[in-house]
Amino acid sequence: MAKIDRMKRRLLRDLVQQNVDLIQGRPPRRLRLGYRVGVALRVLTLGLVSVALFGSTQLLTGLAGSRDSSHGGVRVASANLGPKGGPIAPRGPAGAEGLGSKAALSDAGVDAKVFPLAVRRVAIDAGHGGRSLGTHTPQGLVEKNLTFDIADRLRKRLEKEGFEVVMTRSGDAAVPLDRRGSIANRSSSDIFVSIHVNWIEDRGSRGVETYFLGPTNDPYLTQLAAAENRDSGYSLTDVRRLLDRIYAGVRQDQSRRLAEEIQGSLFRSLRRVTPSLENRGVKSAPFIVLLTTEMPAILAEVSCLSNEAEAENLAKPLYRQYIADSLAQGIRTYAREVEGNPSGTGGEKGI
Repeated sequence: MAKIDRMKRRLLRDLVQQNVDLIQGRPPRRLRLGYRVGVALRVLTLGLVSVALFGSTQLLTGLAGSRDSSHGGVRVASANLGPKGGPIAPRGPAGAEGLGSKAALSDAGVDAKVFPLAVRRVAIDAGHGGRSLGTHTPQGLVEKNLTFDIADRLRKRLEKEGFEVVMTRSGDAAVPLDRRGSIANRSSSDIFVSIHVNWIEDRGSRGVETYFLGPTNDPYLTQLAAAENRDSGYSLTDVRRLLDRIYAGVRQDQSRRLAEEIQGSLFRSLRRVTPSLENRGVKSAPFIVLLTTEMPAILAEVSCLSNEAEAENLAKPLYRQYIADSLAQGIRTYAREVEGNPSGTGGEKGI
């Protein structure tokens, strides 16, 4: 840089002298061929250096913008991606989207694992409530009561381990599906876990399955989603608009990862109690309660009330505690993974 400064000063001095000669009526000084060649080379060098410096500045600015976007609060992130779901890059001229925009992320197919996350606050959604009973048995077991009991047990377990917990309903309250998502969004929760109890036409089936938001061509899942979405209050146009906004992106990838951890934990833990338990897997379906959230969100069907043996288990507080513990383990595993501590050697919560 010092050499460049000296070259600039020398060129400036020569130009000043030539201007003085012209003003005073003297012909410009004749330059030796070698000197003229040297000056030309120095001018060329300065030009190349200037272009290189300008290009480097632009490149660094672009990288900085990209870096800021990648650290812009993806806590899940969310397929909008929303305040928790991902970076929102500044728009350039004429509304062009920056490197960190949702469109850029979707088009580039960015792996959600590149975004560091933190799970501090968990929104727990006990399915149904109030006039929405959910499934129920002739013996008096009602889904809305079972889900709230499990949700409350999960809340206590997570709070002991240092998580903050937000409940979408307290007691036997009727909470619209869209408001459940709003409660989670306003509380800036990091993940959303909705708890339900399944009812399967094959009464011999007894298993667990976990859902994340996504499309489906499965008639059974379409029927299940339609039943769960019945009290959403959304029109068909509203649903299509939300689907277009959310179905792709980092939030969906994170929701899938959360679903996989919770499903694995539920099946491994509960199979010890019921060896005949079926692993019905991780699936995607358009549940409204997942659609309205702005963070990684899943819906867990933690048992089958349609199965007589499962219904007997669900009537026991100890079994409901097993379910709550399994959900907590899945959440802990996911939290370790996204915070870069998959070995479970501890973290800020000491888990």
